[in-house]
Amino acid sequence: MARAKRRQSPPGAVRIIGGAWRRRKIPLPEGVDLRPTPDRVRETLFNWLAPRLPGAMCLDLFAGTGALGFEALSRGASRAVLIERDPRAVAALKRLRDELAAPAGVVRAAAADWLAGQPPELFDIVFVDPPYSLPVDGLFAALPPLLAPGACIYLERPRAEAWPQLPGYVWTRRSTAGAVAFGLAERAGSDFSGNLPPGLQSAR
Repeated sequence: MARAKRRQSPPGAVRIIGGAWRRRKIPLPEGVDLRPTPDRVRETLFNWLAPRLPGAMCLDLFAGTGALGFEALSRGASRAVLIERDPRAVAALKRLRDELAAPAGVVRAAAADWLAGQPPELFDIVFVDPPYSLPVDGLFAALPPLLAPGACIYLERPRAEAWPQLPGYVWTRRSTAGAVAFGLAERAGSDFSGNLPPGLQSAR
């Protein structure tokens, strides 16, 4: 029997793929150069994160369409803070937040500038999906004051790029999809990897 084709986000939109807002379309704001995380990558990522999502505080440093932050909220995260510098994308994020009555803060700022302000909140999950040309070592160095005990960090980068290092953290999940590499870093000694369901452990 032929395998059914996996549903993909429609052109000009991204869809939430699981949780309370499953199949909800997120329109791409016109005139904004965005690179949404592909459905296949998000599906793998949120399978990895499933044990952590209920009640989690999430930070998306390069929100773009908001696909990562709203997906996390759809699957049970308690709050998300979405950082985005493009005013058109910020307006679209705020519209979607209001339509969904989502517990999300939307901040217009460059990620590095926002981090330099040392926000008071602590986060359980941090999404780092920057433009591929942007160096991330400085961003990673600024993250520790924002990380709650047991926090994890998601990074999406070109497949050819080296993985940045953060003292006290190790890359416990890494995978690839085409030219994209993505993974999770968690504090060394955490037992998160042992809590994942069988079959979800990706190549390290």
